[in-house]
Amino acid sequence: MTEPTFKKISVIGLGYIGLPTAAMFASRKIEVVGVDVNQHAVDTINRGEVHIVEPDLDLAVRAVVSEGYLKATTEPEPAEAFLIAVPTPFKGENHEPDLKYIEAAARAIAPVLKTGDLVILESTSPVGATEAMANWLAEARLDLTFPQTAGEASDIRVAHCPERVLPGKVMQELITNDRVIGGMTAKCSEAAARLYRNFVTGECVVASGPRVAEMAKLTENSFRDVNIAFANELSIICDKLDMDVWELISLANRHPRVNILQPGPGVGGHCIAVDPWFIVSSAQEQAQLIRTAREVNDSKPEWVLEKVRAAIGAHLMENAKCSATEVTVAVYGLAFKPDIDDLRESPALNIARHLAGEHTGPLLVVEPNIHELPRDLEAARLVDLATAGAADVHLMLVDHTPFKASAAPSGRIVDARGVWG
Repeated sequence: MTEPTFKKISVIGLGYIGLPTAAMFASRKIEVVGVDVNQHAVDTINRGEVHIVEPDLDLAVRAVVSEGYLKATTEPEPAEAFLIAVPTPFKGENHEPDLKYIEAAARAIAPVLKTGDLVILESTSPVGATEAMANWLAEARLDLTFPQTAGEASDIRVAHCPERVLPGKVMQELITNDRVIGGMTAKCSEAAARLYRNFVTGECVVASGPRVAEMAKLTENSFRDVNIAFANELSIICDKLDMDVWELISLANRHPRVNILQPGPGVGGHCIAVDPWFIVSSAQEQAQLIRTAREVNDSKPEWVLEKVRAAIGAHLMENAKCSATEVTVAVYGLAFKPDIDDLRESPALNIARHLAGEHTGPLLVVEPNIHELPRDLEAARLVDLATAGAADVHLMLVDHTPFKASAAPSGRIVDARGVWG
Protein backbone atom coordinates (compact mmCIF):
# COMPACT_ATOMS: atom_id res chain seq x y z
CA MET A 1 0.00 0.00 0.00
CA THR A 2 1.38 3.41 -1.02
CA GLU A 3 1.65 5.89 1.84
CA PRO A 4 -0.33 9.10 1.30
CA THR A 5 1.64 12.12 0.15
CA PHE A 6 1.67 15.54 1.77
CA LYS A 7 -0.31 18.09 -0.21
CA LYS A 8 -0.10 21.03 2.20
CA ILE A 9 2.66 21.89 4.66
CA SER A 10 2.90 24.70 7.20
CA VAL A 11 6.22 26.10 8.40
CA ILE A 12 6.05 28.06 11.65
CA GLY A 13 8.87 30.61 11.81
CA LEU A 14 10.26 32.11 8.62
CA GLY A 15 13.82 32.88 9.66
CA TYR A 16 17.18 31.54 8.57
CA ILE A 17 15.97 27.92 8.65
CA GLY A 18 12.21 28.15 8.29
CA LEU A 19 12.13 30.19 5.09
CA PRO A 20 14.67 28.07 3.16
CA THR A 21 12.83 24.93 4.30
CA ALA A 22 9.49 26.36 3.19
CA ALA A 23 10.97 27.32 -0.18
CA MET A 24 12.48 23.85 -0.61
CA PHE A 25 9.16 22.08 -0.09
CA ALA A 26 7.37 24.60 -2.32
CA SER A 27 9.93 23.99 -5.07
CA ARG A 28 8.64 20.40 -5.15
CA LYS A 29 5.20 21.68 -6.12
CA ILE A 30 3.76 21.25 -2.62
CA GLU A 31 1.49 23.95 -1.23
CA VAL A 32 3.32 25.63 1.66
CA VAL A 33 1.96 28.16 4.14
CA GLY A 34 4.65 29.99 6.09
CA VAL A 35 3.65 31.52 9.42
CA ASP A 36 5.52 34.27 11.23
CA VAL A 37 4.64 36.89 13.83
CA ASN A 38 6.74 39.47 11.95
CA GLN A 39 4.38 41.29 9.59
CA HIS A 40 7.29 42.83 7.70
CA ALA A 41 8.72 39.37 6.97
CA VAL A 42 5.30 38.14 5.85
CA ASP A 43 4.76 41.09 3.51
CA THR A 44 8.28 40.81 2.10
CA ILE A 45 7.90 37.11 1.30
CA ASN A 46 4.49 37.60 -0.29
CA ARG A 47 6.13 40.07 -2.68
CA GLY A 48 8.52 37.30 -3.68
CA GLU A 49 11.40 38.90 -1.79
CA VAL A 50 13.49 37.86 1.22
CA HIS A 51 14.29 39.60 4.50
CA ILE A 52 17.50 37.65 5.18
CA VAL A 53 20.70 37.05 3.23
CA GLU A 54 21.36 33.49 2.07
CA PRO A 55 22.81 32.58 -1.33
CA ASP A 56 20.17 31.43 -3.84
CA LEU A 57 17.31 31.88 -1.37
CA ASP A 58 15.99 35.00 -3.11
CA LEU A 59 15.73 33.19 -6.44
CA ALA A 60 13.95 30.22 -4.90
CA VAL A 61 11.44 32.36 -2.98
CA ARG A 62 10.69 34.51 -6.01
CA ALA A 63 9.96 31.42 -8.10
CA VAL A 64 7.72 29.56 -5.65
CA VAL A 65 5.76 32.67 -4.66
CA SER A 66 5.14 33.62 -8.28
CA GLU A 67 4.03 30.06 -9.04
CA GLY A 68 1.61 30.10 -6.11
CA TYR A 69 3.22 27.32 -4.07
CA LEU A 70 4.36 29.50 -1.15
CA LYS A 71 2.49 32.17 0.77
CA ALA A 72 3.16 33.76 4.15
CA THR A 73 0.69 34.72 6.87
CA THR A 74 0.61 35.62 10.55
CA GLU A 75 -2.10 33.09 11.44
CA PRO A 76 -1.81 29.28 11.14
CA GLU A 77 -4.02 27.43 8.67
CA PRO A 78 -5.00 23.75 8.46
CA ALA A 79 -2.32 21.58 6.84
CA GLU A 80 -1.14 17.98 6.89
CA ALA A 81 2.29 18.65 8.33
CA PHE A 82 3.53 21.43 10.61
CA LEU A 83 7.23 22.23 10.98
CA ILE A 84 8.15 24.45 13.92
CA ALA A 85 11.36 26.43 13.36
CA VAL A 86 11.35 29.15 16.02
CA PRO A 87 14.13 30.49 18.28
CA THR A 88 15.17 28.77 21.52
CA PRO A 89 16.94 31.50 23.53
CA PHE A 90 18.14 31.60 27.12
CA LYS A 91 16.23 32.99 30.07
CA GLY A 92 18.17 34.90 32.70
CA GLU A 93 21.95 34.83 33.03
CA ASN A 94 22.34 31.15 33.91
CA HIS A 95 21.90 29.92 30.33
CA GLU A 96 18.65 28.13 31.12
CA PRO A 97 16.79 27.24 27.91
CA ASP A 98 13.64 29.24 27.24
CA LEU A 99 10.97 27.27 25.36
CA LYS A 100 8.42 30.08 25.23
CA TYR A 101 8.53 30.38 21.44
CA ILE A 102 8.07 26.65 20.96
CA GLU A 103 5.15 26.70 23.38
CA ALA A 104 3.61 29.70 21.61
CA ALA A 105 3.97 27.98 18.23
CA ALA A 106 2.43 24.76 19.55
CA ARG A 107 -0.55 26.55 21.05
CA ALA A 108 -0.97 28.58 17.84
CA ILE A 109 -1.27 25.52 15.60
CA ALA A 110 -3.28 23.42 18.06
CA PRO A 111 -6.71 24.82 17.00
CA VAL A 112 -6.18 23.79 13.34
CA LEU A 113 -4.86 20.27 13.98
CA LYS A 114 -6.88 17.28 12.77
CA THR A 115 -6.54 13.52 12.88
CA GLY A 116 -3.61 12.30 10.77
CA ASP A 117 -1.53 15.49 11.00
CA LEU A 118 2.22 15.47 11.61
CA VAL A 119 4.00 17.99 13.86
CA ILE A 120 7.79 18.24 13.67
CA LEU A 121 9.97 20.34 15.94
CA GLU A 122 12.95 21.55 13.89
CA SER A 123 14.19 24.12 16.41
CA THR A 124 17.44 23.12 18.08
CA SER A 125 16.21 22.28 21.55
CA PRO A 126 17.25 20.95 24.96
CA VAL A 127 16.58 17.30 25.67
CA GLY A 128 12.87 16.79 26.36
CA ALA A 129 11.59 19.76 24.35
CA THR A 130 9.73 17.62 21.80
CA GLU A 131 7.88 15.81 24.56
CA ALA A 132 7.05 19.15 26.18
CA MET A 133 5.68 20.38 22.86
CA ALA A 134 3.52 17.26 22.56
CA ASN A 135 2.14 17.91 26.03
CA TRP A 136 1.26 21.52 25.17
CA LEU A 137 -0.56 20.31 22.07
CA ALA A 138 -2.43 17.71 24.10
CA GLU A 139 -3.46 20.30 26.70
CA ALA A 140 -4.93 22.47 23.95
CA ARG A 141 -6.71 19.64 22.09
CA LEU A 142 -8.38 17.24 24.48
CA ASP A 143 -10.40 15.85 21.57
CA LEU A 144 -7.30 14.42 19.88
CA THR A 145 -4.88 11.73 21.00
CA PHE A 146 -1.09 12.12 21.05
CA PRO A 147 1.85 9.67 21.09
CA GLN A 148 2.71 10.17 24.77
CA THR A 149 -0.59 8.55 25.76
CA ALA A 150 -1.91 6.70 22.70
CA GLY A 151 1.38 5.45 21.24
CA GLU A 152 1.19 4.17 17.67
CA ALA A 153 -2.58 4.67 17.60
CA SER A 154 -2.35 8.44 18.20
CA ASP A 155 -4.34 10.87 16.07
CA ILE A 156 -1.32 13.20 15.76
CA ARG A 157 2.22 12.21 14.86
CA VAL A 158 5.05 14.08 16.63
CA ALA A 159 8.79 14.05 15.86
CA HIS A 160 12.01 16.01 16.22
CA CYS A 161 14.19 16.65 13.18
CA PRO A 162 16.87 19.29 13.83
CA GLU A 163 18.33 21.34 11.03
CA ARG A 164 21.99 20.58 10.33
CA VAL A 165 23.02 23.21 7.80
CA LEU A 166 25.78 25.78 7.47
CA PRO A 167 24.75 29.41 6.96
CA GLY A 168 25.86 30.46 3.51
CA LYS A 169 25.24 26.95 2.16
CA VAL A 170 21.74 26.32 3.48
CA MET A 171 20.07 25.79 0.11
CA GLN A 172 22.55 23.06 -0.83
CA GLU A 173 22.90 21.37 2.55
CA LEU A 174 19.16 21.15 3.18
CA ILE A 175 19.12 18.75 0.23
CA THR A 176 22.36 16.82 0.58
CA ASN A 177 22.90 16.50 4.35
CA ASP A 178 21.57 13.48 6.23
CA ARG A 179 18.58 14.17 8.47
CA VAL A 180 18.31 12.77 11.99
CA ILE A 181 14.68 11.94 12.77
CA GLY A 182 13.41 11.17 16.24
CA GLY A 183 9.74 10.29 16.27
CA MET A 184 7.84 9.64 19.48
CA THR A 185 6.76 6.34 17.92
CA ALA A 186 7.88 4.33 14.91
CA LYS A 187 4.93 5.63 12.88
CA CYS A 188 5.87 9.20 13.81
CA SER A 189 9.38 8.61 12.48
CA GLU A 190 8.05 6.98 9.31
CA ALA A 191 5.77 9.95 8.61
CA ALA A 192 8.58 12.48 9.20
CA ALA A 193 11.02 10.57 6.98
CA ARG A 194 8.41 10.38 4.23
CA LEU A 195 7.92 14.15 4.45
CA TYR A 196 11.61 15.02 4.16
CA ARG A 197 12.20 12.61 1.30
CA ASN A 198 10.29 15.09 -0.87
CA PHE A 199 13.58 16.95 -1.29
CA VAL A 200 16.32 15.38 0.86
CA THR A 201 18.81 13.28 -1.09
CA GLY A 202 20.84 12.51 2.02
CA GLU A 203 19.82 9.65 4.28
CA CYS A 204 16.91 10.08 6.69
CA VAL A 205 18.39 8.35 9.74
CA VAL A 206 15.86 7.32 12.37
CA ALA A 207 16.97 7.68 15.99
CA SER A 208 15.50 5.63 18.83
CA GLY A 209 13.45 8.61 19.97
CA PRO A 210 13.21 12.41 20.06
CA ARG A 211 15.57 12.76 23.01
CA VAL A 212 18.41 11.08 21.12
CA ALA A 213 17.71 13.26 18.08
CA GLU A 214 17.77 16.37 20.26
CA MET A 215 21.01 15.29 21.89
CA ALA A 216 22.60 14.46 18.52
CA LYS A 217 22.29 18.06 17.33
CA LEU A 218 23.57 19.42 20.63
CA THR A 219 26.50 17.00 20.52
CA GLU A 220 27.49 18.01 16.99
CA ASN A 221 27.73 21.67 17.93
CA SER A 222 29.37 21.00 21.29
CA PHE A 223 32.07 18.99 19.51
CA ARG A 224 32.82 21.99 17.33
CA ASP A 225 32.70 24.36 20.29
CA VAL A 226 35.25 22.34 22.24
CA ASN A 227 37.62 22.29 19.26
CA ILE A 228 37.24 26.04 18.70
CA ALA A 229 37.92 26.61 22.40
CA PHE A 230 41.23 24.73 22.03
CA ALA A 231 42.24 27.03 19.17
CA ASN A 232 41.15 30.14 21.07
CA GLU A 233 43.05 29.07 24.16
CA LEU A 234 46.13 28.44 22.02
CA SER A 235 45.90 31.99 20.65
CA ILE A 236 45.92 33.40 24.18
CA ILE A 237 48.85 31.21 25.21
CA CYS A 238 50.82 32.14 22.08
CA ASP A 239 50.22 35.83 22.74
CA LYS A 240 51.67 35.44 26.24
CA LEU A 241 54.67 33.52 24.89
CA ASP A 242 55.17 35.98 22.02
CA MET A 243 54.44 33.44 19.28
CA ASP A 244 52.40 33.60 16.08
CA VAL A 245 49.43 31.28 16.66
CA TRP A 246 48.73 31.05 12.93
CA GLU A 247 52.24 29.76 12.28
CA LEU A 248 51.97 27.35 15.19
CA ILE A 249 48.66 25.87 14.00
CA SER A 250 49.94 25.59 10.45
CA LEU A 251 52.93 23.60 11.66
CA ALA A 252 50.94 21.39 14.04
CA ASN A 253 48.41 20.61 11.33
CA ARG A 254 51.14 19.03 9.23
CA HIS A 255 50.72 15.99 11.48
CA PRO A 256 48.48 13.54 9.59
CA ARG A 257 46.12 13.11 12.56
CA VAL A 258 45.95 16.72 13.75
CA ASN A 259 43.49 19.29 12.44
CA ILE A 260 43.38 22.29 14.76
CA LEU A 261 40.74 24.88 13.86
CA GLN A 262 41.41 28.59 13.49
CA PRO A 263 40.99 30.92 16.48
CA GLY A 264 38.79 33.99 16.38
CA PRO A 265 37.18 36.65 18.58
CA GLY A 266 34.83 34.11 20.15
CA VAL A 267 31.99 31.91 18.92
CA GLY A 268 28.68 33.13 17.55
CA GLY A 269 25.59 32.05 15.72
CA HIS A 270 22.35 30.52 16.81
CA CYS A 271 23.84 27.04 17.34
CA ILE A 272 27.44 26.67 18.51
CA ALA A 273 27.25 29.56 20.99
CA VAL A 274 23.96 28.26 22.43
CA ASP A 275 23.57 24.51 22.09
CA PRO A 276 26.34 23.39 24.49
CA TRP A 277 24.59 25.23 27.31
CA PHE A 278 21.52 23.05 26.69
CA ILE A 279 23.63 20.00 27.50
CA VAL A 280 25.09 21.70 30.58
CA SER A 281 21.57 22.58 31.79
CA SER A 282 20.57 18.91 31.48
CA ALA A 283 23.66 17.45 33.18
CA GLN A 284 25.39 20.16 35.16
CA GLU A 285 27.69 17.93 37.21
CA GLN A 286 28.77 15.78 34.28
CA ALA A 287 29.28 18.33 31.46
CA GLN A 288 32.59 19.71 32.77
CA LEU A 289 34.57 19.86 29.50
CA ILE A 290 31.62 21.29 27.58
CA ARG A 291 31.09 23.98 30.21
CA THR A 292 34.79 24.91 30.25
CA ALA A 293 34.87 25.20 26.46
CA ARG A 294 31.89 27.54 26.56
CA GLU A 295 33.60 29.66 29.21
CA VAL A 296 36.81 29.86 27.15
CA ASN A 297 34.93 30.95 24.04
CA ASP A 298 32.66 33.35 25.92
CA SER A 299 35.68 35.05 27.48
CA LYS A 300 37.54 35.60 24.21
CA PRO A 301 35.74 38.88 23.30
CA GLU A 302 37.00 40.51 26.50
CA TRP A 303 40.55 39.41 25.65
CA VAL A 304 40.15 41.04 22.22
CA LEU A 305 38.86 44.22 23.83
CA GLU A 306 41.94 44.35 26.04
CA LYS A 307 44.09 44.18 22.93
CA VAL A 308 42.17 47.10 21.40
CA ARG A 309 42.52 49.15 24.57
CA ALA A 310 46.25 48.46 24.56
CA ALA A 311 46.49 49.53 20.90
CA ILE A 312 44.67 52.79 21.66
CA GLY A 313 46.96 53.38 24.62
CA ALA A 314 50.05 52.75 22.50
CA HIS A 315 48.81 55.21 19.87
CA LEU A 316 48.31 57.87 22.55
CA MET A 317 51.80 57.23 23.91
CA GLU A 318 53.29 57.79 20.45
CA ASN A 319 51.16 60.90 19.85
CA ALA A 320 51.47 62.82 23.09
CA LYS A 321 49.31 65.73 21.90
CA CYS A 322 46.48 63.42 20.85
CA SER A 323 43.51 62.68 23.11
CA ALA A 324 41.34 59.56 23.15
CA THR A 325 38.51 61.50 21.52
CA GLU A 326 40.72 61.92 18.45
CA VAL A 327 41.63 58.24 18.03
CA THR A 328 39.63 56.61 15.24
CA VAL A 329 38.96 52.89 15.59
CA ALA A 330 37.80 50.80 12.62
CA VAL A 331 36.00 47.49 13.19
CA TYR A 332 36.00 44.99 10.33
CA GLY A 333 33.00 42.64 10.43
CA LEU A 334 29.94 42.22 12.64
CA ALA A 335 28.46 38.91 11.45
CA PHE A 336 29.11 35.71 13.37
CA LYS A 337 30.89 34.12 10.38
CA PRO A 338 32.27 35.18 6.99
CA ASP A 339 30.15 36.35 4.06
CA ILE A 340 26.70 36.33 5.69
CA ASP A 341 24.52 39.02 7.30
CA ASP A 342 23.59 36.96 10.38
CA LEU A 343 24.43 38.86 13.59
CA ARG A 344 22.88 36.39 16.04
CA GLU A 345 25.10 35.72 19.08
CA SER A 346 27.97 37.34 17.19
CA PRO A 347 31.09 37.98 19.29
CA ALA A 348 32.12 40.63 16.74
CA LEU A 349 28.89 42.52 17.32
CA ASN A 350 29.35 42.18 21.07
CA ILE A 351 32.86 43.62 20.84
CA ALA A 352 31.66 46.52 18.66
CA ARG A 353 28.92 47.29 21.16
CA HIS A 354 31.43 47.46 24.00
CA LEU A 355 33.67 49.75 21.98
CA ALA A 356 30.72 52.00 21.14
CA GLY A 357 29.99 52.29 24.85
CA GLU A 358 33.51 52.97 26.09
CA HIS A 359 35.55 54.55 23.29
CA THR A 360 35.12 58.32 23.14
CA GLY A 361 36.59 58.77 19.67
CA PRO A 362 35.16 57.98 16.23
CA LEU A 363 34.14 54.35 15.65
CA LEU A 364 33.93 53.09 12.07
CA VAL A 365 32.34 49.76 11.10
CA VAL A 366 32.92 47.91 7.85
CA GLU A 367 30.31 45.19 7.27
CA PRO A 368 29.63 44.62 3.57
CA ASN A 369 26.65 42.33 4.18
CA ILE A 370 24.33 44.82 5.91
CA HIS A 371 22.87 48.17 4.91
CA GLU A 372 22.45 49.75 8.33
CA LEU A 373 23.88 49.31 11.78
CA PRO A 374 21.87 47.92 14.71
CA ARG A 375 20.27 50.61 16.85
CA ASP A 376 22.70 50.13 19.72
CA LEU A 377 25.55 51.04 17.35
CA GLU A 378 24.10 54.35 16.23
CA ALA A 379 27.15 56.13 17.64
CA ALA A 380 29.30 54.34 15.04
CA ARG A 381 29.42 54.90 11.26
CA LEU A 382 28.95 52.19 8.67
CA VAL A 383 31.67 52.80 6.06
CA ASP A 384 33.48 51.08 3.20
CA LEU A 385 36.98 49.65 3.24
CA ALA A 386 38.56 52.74 1.70
CA THR A 387 37.13 55.06 4.35
CA ALA A 388 38.16 52.76 7.18
CA GLY A 389 41.73 52.74 5.92
CA ALA A 390 42.36 56.18 7.46
CA ALA A 391 41.65 54.94 11.01
CA ASP A 392 44.34 54.85 13.69
CA VAL A 393 43.46 51.41 15.09
CA HIS A 394 42.14 48.55 12.95
CA LEU A 395 40.28 45.61 14.50
CA MET A 396 39.77 42.57 12.25
CA LEU A 397 36.94 40.41 13.59
CA VAL A 398 35.39 38.56 10.62
CA ASP A 399 37.34 37.30 7.62
CA HIS A 400 34.85 38.33 4.94
CA THR A 401 36.12 37.69 1.40
CA PRO A 402 36.59 41.42 0.58
CA PHE A 403 38.78 41.80 3.67
CA LYS A 404 41.03 38.91 2.71
CA ALA A 405 41.54 40.51 -0.70
CA SER A 406 42.59 43.85 0.81
CA ALA A 407 46.05 44.89 1.89
CA ALA A 408 46.78 45.53 5.55
CA PRO A 409 46.07 49.18 6.40
CA SER A 410 48.54 51.49 8.06
CA GLY A 411 48.11 52.12 11.75
CA ARG A 412 47.89 49.72 14.68
CA ILE A 413 46.26 46.36 13.90
CA VAL A 414 44.48 43.92 16.17
CA ASP A 415 43.79 40.91 13.97
CA ALA A 416 41.60 38.26 15.62
CA ARG A 417 41.32 36.21 12.42
CA GLY A 418 44.83 36.17 10.99
CA VAL A 419 43.82 38.04 7.84
CA TRP A 420 46.64 40.55 7.96
CA GLY A 421 49.02 38.48 10.07
